[in-house]
Amino acid sequence: MDLSTLQAFRQDIYRCFLRAKNALFDTIDALLSESQAKSFAELSLSPFFQRKWPSLYEAFEDGLIDRKRLQEVFLKYLPASGAGKRLVLGIDSTPIPRPDSVTSPDRTAMPMHNIPHAAPKKSTAITFGWNYSTLVVLPDHPSSETFILDQQRIPSDKTAVQVAFEQLKELVPKLRGQRPLVLLDRGYVCLWLWCQLSGLPIDALIRLKTNQVFYRPAPPHTGKSGQPRKDGAKLKLDQPSTQTDPDGTWKGTDASGHPVQMSWWKNMHAKDARWLELTIIRVSRPHGADSERDPRISWFVYIGQDPQEAMAQIALLYCLRFGQEHGYRFDKQALLWAEARLRTPEQFDRWTQIVAIVHNLIMLARDVVEGELRPWENKQRRHSPQQVRRGLTKYLPQLGTPAPPPQPRGYPKGRKKGAVVRRATRFPVVRKTAKVPQLVST
Repeated sequence: MDLSTLQAFRQDIYRCFLRAKNALFDTIDALLSESQAKSFAELSLSPFFQRKWPSLYEAFEDGLIDRKRLQEVFLKYLPASGAGKRLVLGIDSTPIPRPDSVTSPDRTAMPMHNIPHAAPKKSTAITFGWNYSTLVVLPDHPSSETFILDQQRIPSDKTAVQVAFEQLKELVPKLRGQRPLVLLDRGYVCLWLWCQLSGLPIDALIRLKTNQVFYRPAPPHTGKSGQPRKDGAKLKLDQPSTQTDPDGTWKGTDASGHPVQMSWWKNMHAKDARWLELTIIRVSRPHGADSERDPRISWFVYIGQDPQEAMAQIALLYCLRFGQEHGYRFDKQALLWAEARLRTPEQFDRWTQIVAIVHNLIMLARDVVEGELRPWENKQRRHSPQQVRRGLTKYLPQLGTPAPPPQPRGYPKGRKKGAVVRRATRFPVVRKTAKVPQLVST
């Protein structure tokens, strides 16, 4: 890959903009170059933003981005997996808090998981805002070097589970015949979703809650009167006495050299979907702190074809999912994703797409551009996305921009005399929880 690839990517992105395309593209270069900006409005101070600061807001009020075409561009420049390495996807949702934005519609109540340590245990903090579901390609090691395939807002009448399935259903068939492995956390423990995923050309590894119960295949009919049994012996994740006779075990070490023990049970099922075959995996890490964030025992469900690699190797890949959390942190802290104070969700959707474009452009440039390090930063480690972002700024004049300079139009006339400025509409928070469709058994 060289600078010509970055130039082609930028040209293809420019064609995805249908309205206000010049101001939107200037915003991309401004976000790349203003690494010290702390607010959305400060992006207009970038020398690469050729317009005045009001154009920054007007670009997201009047702009229009072809989302389907943008997906195709991201897929076109998807980094190739290494030899013998599998394409691993991650999908998760993250909140964009907007607690005081009473003029913004379709805000929902959202739990705040990272509450301060001084807060009482088991307390639940609530905020209001928008939720976004993100589908990414995960790197070979947990880091923020993710590649975004799609980001969609979760409307109040849908759940994160429904939007995640819609994203996978739309994008997985376009992955050039690859059968990816999708990693999901405990927020996606939903039998409806599992049944839907079984119909897609993917394999899924999902972390389980410890209160789950599964069943082995039903034993043969004894010939006695009465209905034959539909379920075999129980496997209760919080009851060790039921965790006997696994179909396979494994002992080894993880990527950090810590000892790991695994057991798995094949051909398991849940009562509400007996036709869906599941593989339940138990992972024991004696070195864990036995806390919620660092448990000693974790449970997973695997859905899909029998893997060519060992089941233990599949389970060890789950640690890559934490790279998505690092990617979210980079987008929110460095790329100001949550800082833009745009009124409507449609405007914020456009800003979300701009952030995804800049994120992917930095990922494409990490093997081409030498990162710029501060004097106190470690020179022995692989350059972080923020360091690559600083280094990429030097190449922006060489890459060029498809956006022409603005045409001066004089001073605006302003409001007409006697014009009435009406009070903006206030919208209540949507507190009703959306539900997934009812599972239809076959």
